[in-house]
Amino acid sequence: MKARVRRSVRATPQETSRTLPGDELIERPIGSFDHAITIRRPRHDVWPWLAQMGAGSRAGWYSYDFLDNGRQPSAECIRPDLKHLAVGMIFPALPDVTDGFTLLAFEPERFLVLGWKAPAGTCLMTWAFVLEGADDGSTRLIVRVRGGPEYRFHRLPWWASKFIVKVVHFIMQRKQLLGIARRAELPAMSTSGERQEAA
Repeated sequence: MKARVRRSVRATPQETSRTLPGDELIERPIGSFDHAITIRRPRHDVWPWLAQMGAGSRAGWYSYDFLDNGRQPSAECIRPDLKHLAVGMIFPALPDVTDGFTLLAFEPERFLVLGWKAPAGTCLMTWAFVLEGADDGSTRLIVRVRGGPEYRFHRLPWWASKFIVKVVHFIMQRKQLLGIARRAELPAMSTSGERQEAA
């Protein structure tokens, strides 16, 4: 039996130092975290999994469902009813809530930027998902979270919550990236509900 290969979600120094879509929305962040994963599928196979994210009536966050999706399993297939996006729409953070992450910007198969807005309309934080294709047909998914000057974790001051945020974010983000990669790399699902062999 082959040992399971532990996939890295570490962003490269080049990825962490470069400008990504959404960076302009928070010019001077008080914190920024970058993670990335290589997915063995082209961008057009990865994009639909990003487009349908969100809790409750959407496909889930592909992370720890008992924490962020009301114990409802995240989707294992693409849902055509969730493929249409519009700037300003809400990706619910949790089931049965009306607030959540606002879709701030997107370009199909290239990037999707979510954010959490303050009542005044400023961005408390941004969450960017960037897809970059490689010559071998794989996709590099780079994720960046940035906190604005007004961001607070459960109302704690930033200096007190920075370590907590970093640890919690890493745990949830790693699970999400691995969940997206696993789903995107599965053979396509036929209309009869049977798995088809990947090309």
